[in-house]
Amino acid sequence: MPQRDNPYVQPIKRRALIALGANAAAPQGSPAQSLRAAMAQVAALGSAVRESRLWRSPAFPAGIGPDFVNAVMVLETERDADDLLAELHRVEAAFGRERQTRWGPRSLDLDLLALDDLVLPDLAAWSLWRDLTPEAQARETPDRLILPHPRLQDRSFVLAPLAEVAPDWRHPVTGFDVTQMRDALPTAALDGVEPLD
Repeated sequence: MPQRDNPYVQPIKRRALIALGANAAAPQGSPAQSLRAAMAQVAALGSAVRESRLWRSPAFPAGIGPDFVNAVMVLETERDADDLLAELHRVEAAFGRERQTRWGPRSLDLDLLALDDLVLPDLAAWSLWRDLTPEAQARETPDRLILPHPRLQDRSFVLAPLAEVAPDWRHPVTGFDVTQMRDALPTAALDGVEPLD
């Protein structure tokens, strides 16, 4: 009997960390309007525990387009990692997201940053993606889900809003919490990253 059909087995709830970003208009409106609308759709994938404020950040990499609007959500969900990622991609598509250019302007970008303390697919693959050179990062995309996001510890536009909603979350590989990762960034990395409202 499948676990979900067994009334004696409690479903496993996991804590998902989800980053949201946009710097191009979508059918739902401006990037800020799109993020607010997307947060409602993402919340329906489980129970939204916390939502950060909206943040402004310079486009990454520099020069690819207008500033981004970013946010992070903490979600409690019974979905597994692949199912949750598929649902996030479905939400992106509803907002007009097309994956044509690596690091191009985006009407909506949803990244599954972490799911509890899972390391997927394994430590060796995670380490390979974490250690890619910037040139390789611009060319290559993984063919499967890598968790935690291999560069979340390097990105101020993720760590600033993440520190609002999950400052105590510890990276399952490095052991650092969100506040430590944010505070370890070079000062220049936080330039221009500020709350929108």
